[in-house]
Amino acid sequence: MPLTHFLGLIVLVVLAAGLTLGIAVWSGVPLAALAFAALSASAILTWTHVSR
Repeated sequence: MPLTHFLGLIVLVVLAAGLTLGIAVWSGVPLAALAFAALSASAILTWTHVSR
């Protein structure tokens, strides 16, 4: 993968994370709920990957 594509991908991921946090704060979702959802999704993905 060329360096420019890699750096562009990193920029898109950072922008998507910022947009997600911005929308969550704007809509009034508690950050604890957002953190719980992220940790839950991470745990589920880990468990499904380990079980294969």
